Parts: sequence; C-alpha cells; structure tokens
Amino acid sequence: MRIRVTRDVTIPDPRKLEQFRRAPELGPSVLFFSGGTALRDTSRELIRYTHNSIHLITPFDSGGSSAVIRRAFGMPAVGDIRNRLMALADQSVKGNPEIYNLFTHRLPKDAENAALREELDAMATGVHPLVRRIPDPMRKLIRNYFYEFLDRMPPDFDLRGASIGNLVLTAGYLSNRRQLDPVIYLFSKLVQVCGVVRPTVNKDLHLAARLADGRTIVGQHMITGKESKPIPSPVESIWLTPSLDSREKVHTAIRNKVKDWIGRADLICYPPGSFYSSVEANLLADGVGKAVASNTCPKIFVPSTGADPETPGMSVADRAEVLCRHLSADAGSTDAEVLGYVLVDSKHGEYAGGIEKDRLKANGFTVIDGPLVTERSAPFLDGRAISEFLLSLC
Repeated sequence: MRIRVTRDVTIPDPRKLEQFRRAPELGPSVLFFSGGTALRDTSRELIRYTHNSIHLITPFDSGGSSAVIRRAFGMPAVGDIRNRLMALADQSVKGNPEIYNLFTHRLPKDAENAALREELDAMATGVHPLVRRIPDPMRKLIRNYFYEFLDRMPPDFDLRGASIGNLVLTAGYLSNRRQLDPVIYLFSKLVQVCGVVRPTVNKDLHLAARLADGRTIVGQHMITGKESKPIPSPVESIWLTPSLDSREKVHTAIRNKVKDWIGRADLICYPPGSFYSSVEANLLADGVGKAVASNTCPKIFVPSTGADPETPGMSVADRAEVLCRHLSADAGSTDAEVLGYVLVDSKHGEYAGGIEKDRLKANGFTVIDGPLVTERSAPFLDGRAISEFLLSLC
C-alpha cells in the first residue's frame, strides 16, 4: 500500500510558473529518465522556467551513425546526449546559434567517403563556413577536436550521414581517457547548457529483449521498429548485454553522483518516448529504483500518445505497472514509492491500448488529466504544456 501526503494544487499554477520564469537560475530540479528526442521540445520550453533540470540519458543506441561510431571505438552512444545538450543550450549567448548549427549538421549520405573526408578536413582547418562563423576561442577549441577525431579515425570509417556533433563528442571522449563526463561538462559550459546532462552509465553496453513468443533480440535498433520491422510480439523483459553478439545479462551500478542527482531532485519524471528502449532502459542499472524510492518528491509518468512499436496492445496502466514493478524490485520493496502520478490527456490524446483510468487508480496512482495536446502540437504532446504541468507539481 502506498502512503502519500496529499496537497491541493492548481495545475498549471500560473503564480508558481511566473515565480520560476522570473528567476530560472533558482528553479526546481526536475529529473528526467530519458534517452530519445521525444523530450527535445519539452527541454527547450523548460529552460524558460528552470536551469536546474537533470537529464539522465540512455547511452545504448545501436542504430544509424551511432552504430558506426560504437563499432569503431567501442564506446557508449553519444547521439542522444548531443541532442539534449543542444536542446538545453542558451541560444541567446553569442556563438551558440552557430555552434548549434554545426553540431546538428550531418554529412550527406550519398557522397563518396573521400569528399566527406575533405569536408571534415575543412572543418578542422577552420575554412568550412559552419566553423568559420563560430567566434574564437570556441572555434579554436572545436577545431582541436576535429583534429583529434581525424587522428583517431580508422581508415575505413564510414562518414556517410555522420552527425558532426557526435564526432566532436567522440573526440572529446577519446581524449579524456574514455570518460564522457569531462567532455559533456566542457561543452555544457561552452554553449551555456541550462541544466545537467549525463549518461545513466558510462559503459559500452547494449540492450537485449525477450519477447512473449520466446524470441530474444539484441540491439536497441532491433527493438524500436525504426530501422527494422516492428517487433512481432510484446516485450516480456529487457536487460543489458556486453555486445551485439551476446545475450548474456550483465549488471552495472549507477555511480554515486547519479544517486545524488536522483536523491536531490524536486520531481522525478518518466517522460514520453519509446517505452522500452528510451524510458525503461534508463532504469536497468542497479541502484536506480533504490535511489528513486529514497527520494520523497513527486514521481510522475507521462506516457507517449500515438502508437509505440515497442508496446503493441499495452495500455497506459500496463506501462505504469511495468515501470513500478521494475523499480520496486530494485528498491527491495513492492511498497516503495517509485511512481505516484500518471499525467494524461484523455480528451485530445490518442493512447494505443487505451488509458484504463480505473485500473490506474485501483493500483494507487493519482491520475492527472489535462490539456497536453494542443492545436500547435497535435497529435503529439505539447512541450510547453508538459513543462507547466510538471513544474506546478514541484
């Protein structure tokens, strides 16, 4: 049985939001367990109210250009980290829009590798227009990372479709003794990131999933249904594995600093995104559930609208139960408070599998039903609306 101290709040709370807007540097610490791009717009809206949000990112992406980098260097994925850094960057700071344009640039997919190497050389020497527009000293710092990557790049490295931001972060990772935190910290300061972005774990691991039909699939890209056919059967369980060639289950624990971030959050959110490969994957490291349960702040699940190829036939109640079951198991108690609220829009949102409000309430969850899908965002959730609802509960 869950025991929760209840309080009356107005949601969204205009007075509280105005207070946060006037002093975002003093805003609350809202923590997100998120890996994908579904939270990008919410992050951009969030920095209007707080510069203290915490984003724990899944580094297990195994598709697209991330797969090329991971195969070449044996490292965690950095694409979602780069995406979130850019979403939280203060675009009003001189040079930041230019860095944003560079970091979000992708090399053409249909060009020859020799031509792509020439473009990368032009970035390193500073003659490429995207680099030339960046003011010093930021330009010199970024050019050094291009040289670093070119020095370490294998001769057969496939540059087609490569994200420039991912290449720069990779160079920083390799030059900092294969640690992500130093290069993330450096670029957070470089572009004035209004929040904290870190990987949940700093290890080269992959996702594996067992399906209800008995099949086991390995690799995040095989689970999402974006680069392969949608999974033919519901997911029964997921775990971490040491490589794409192994089904072996490995355990890794979150670091003390991650425990501290979870422990000091004013609100914890399981946000929209691919349910298993983005949200649930972030909870697989040992210690996550225990750290969440130890914090008495509100814990909120904001399910995605629309169809998620990873959750065929699953209602919102099904997904909430999966989250709660996994986190409670890690916390060591089924009575631990790991999830208290579920935020939905039953009027405008379309939830494949339905919501099942009565079942959510019977399981002890407080259902908050409000206008999360707006005219400008339909049929998707509105980032500003999500931000305002979450901040009102802090």
